[in-house]
Amino acid sequence: ATGSLDVIFTLQGDPSLFVASAASQLLVHMLTFSVESETSKPVSTKDCEWPVCAQMIIKHIEESLQSSSASHIEHSLKLLTSLFGSCYAAWTEVLWLSIAKQIESFLMEETVQAQPMLANLLLNVARSPVFSDTEGSFWALVTSALEHLTPVQAGPLAVGLLRLCKCPQDVRIQALTVLLQPMDCILRAASQPLEYAGLLDESVTDPVTVESLLSSKTSCAGLLCQTLAHLEKLLSLKHLRVDLPCVSLLRSLMTILQFCNGFLSPASPLGSTISRNLINCFRVQKSALDVLAALSDKKGCDSLIRSLFDVLLAYLESPNTSPTVLKKAFQATSKWLVRLQELSCSNSQCQQTEKILEDVFLVLQKRLCSPCWEVRDSSLEFLTAMIKCLRGQDEFRQSLLSSEVPRLAENLLEDAESYVRASAVTAVGHLAFITCFAPESPLGGNQYNKENTVAKLQEILSTDSEGFPRRAVISIFTTWLREGCTGQQEDTEQFVSRVIQTVEHDLDWEVRLGGLELVEVFCSKTICQLGLSECPYAPVPSAVTSSTPQNVLQVFCQAKLFGFLFRSLCDCDKPVGQRACDILIGLRGNFYPISSLENPREIEDSPAGHGIAWLQRTLRQGSLAQNFPTDGENGVDFQDPESMMVALGAIDLLELHDELNKSSDHVEESPQSLLQDILATVGTIEENEVDCY
Repeated sequence: ATGSLDVIFTLQGDPSLFVASAASQLLVHMLTFSVESETSKPVSTKDCEWPVCAQMIIKHIEESLQSSSASHIEHSLKLLTSLFGSCYAAWTEVLWLSIAKQIESFLMEETVQAQPMLANLLLNVARSPVFSDTEGSFWALVTSALEHLTPVQAGPLAVGLLRLCKCPQDVRIQALTVLLQPMDCILRAASQPLEYAGLLDESVTDPVTVESLLSSKTSCAGLLCQTLAHLEKLLSLKHLRVDLPCVSLLRSLMTILQFCNGFLSPASPLGSTISRNLINCFRVQKSALDVLAALSDKKGCDSLIRSLFDVLLAYLESPNTSPTVLKKAFQATSKWLVRLQELSCSNSQCQQTEKILEDVFLVLQKRLCSPCWEVRDSSLEFLTAMIKCLRGQDEFRQSLLSSEVPRLAENLLEDAESYVRASAVTAVGHLAFITCFAPESPLGGNQYNKENTVAKLQEILSTDSEGFPRRAVISIFTTWLREGCTGQQEDTEQFVSRVIQTVEHDLDWEVRLGGLELVEVFCSKTICQLGLSECPYAPVPSAVTSSTPQNVLQVFCQAKLFGFLFRSLCDCDKPVGQRACDILIGLRGNFYPISSLENPREIEDSPAGHGIAWLQRTLRQGSLAQNFPTDGENGVDFQDPESMMVALGAIDLLELHDELNKSSDHVEESPQSLLQDILATVGTIEENEVDCY
């Protein structure tokens, strides 16, 4: 046993990360198994009470931690991190007490290379319920770590502590202070003395440390990006157990963004240095805009909203804003426009709202004409996001319709770039909720606009050479149908029929899958409207006329749904067949109680029997869709309600469902088969064979 352990200890230092990690994990499992299977009474700090195997592993850990070898220390810290992250038994506290002094010494010795790994170890220990006692000595060690680790090392520990349910409040406050120190430094560097209050009353670590990191070109962006990423995580939490100083944080974010685009003249030498380090730093700009967007949900920042939009509009207008940063700026702007609209409704700030919206649409008009396709694409996505959130607001609708944005968006349906055409389809589809489907009839009349828009999108679905725009069209059509914008029942039936006749011949399987989603929504709404069940898409219960299953089937047959559904069962792309089968099973549930399903042996006795029996055999053989019959061939009439009623009851759709959901490797499923596939792909040179092993 000793020899085996020595081999595993050695493998912790293997040059292969996979082998080293596996060795560490194996030691964790061996230690856990040894203690939990060989111990009859609770262990204490005395060596003799640990089982033999556990004693050897613990002795190895302790000796490694006390050695002068950085690699040995690192291996033991990794092992301990893994152990405390996976085992929450009471004996882990005994182990911790035996090594805590050594861990503390690493914190005090600033030159020790082990410091970067201490944050993960302490965080895993903090997560363990064994250490939930807030009075324990462990938390004093955590406090010490927050003080002695560098800001970059302490950041992950701080954000992890703030996400814990059980953590002493003073430790939480200290962790938040660590996170906010770089933001506080930015705010103080940018302003005149006493002009604004900083974020912090006092620092955890020496402020000079943070200032020196932000003054260095090599570390400034890294520290800020890490800090901003942590703050974004905190802002996403539903319950944060400390109060964030949101106003000061927002002011700090605006300062960072102004440093990055050169729009702010710093008031101190430190501010000038930081500004030079950040100018045109895309990484920091994107991170700051992400946090800015997350802050839009927080209360108390309303007093800065005009200044905030000045910063955002500067980014939207500037030719120096990169396409990726512009996309983030659009996302933040849409979030804050929603917040602005809420304020406008509550405190009559209509004039300010109208001016901001006017400025936004002026910028958007220019961006929609950009020679850069990524900018045109992001602009259309921004337009769609705004419409989704704000289409019910009068000020927004009026500002939008009085601008050139709707016309420019429609022009981009013919853009040379397929991604842009797809985004234009989505934008125009959502614009239709305002220009076509609204109760009022702006811009030349509701009906004309509707027919014109539908015709353009159907042309794209039929003729566009790229898949992205066609996928966007079928998605928009489904959205319209789901929201009840396709007219009366007869109009909707014709609309769906035209769409699926186009879609079922599309070479892109995602377009065909989108067609099935359209069919599913249509079936659900029709069944609801004709009184067979409740509709999941109706916002309020609607008056329905009671109808028979035959009447509903008649509607589906007239729309030519069943030919599409049954042919899709044999689609060469499995997701299409699976979705079609799910829809047919759902339909059968509406037309047949489970107890009254047709007996397959009695199919031949019905008038449609021969054709349905043939259909069942064909489906079992998995015939491809291109060899599938058209209506009437082989006695199968997909437009005959009686035939389809028999088919739904007789065909074993559940068996088909199981077949379609079998993985493609069920024919030969083994590790050897998988390795043979890998080797066949990459070649059989010796190095690859070793990797596969």
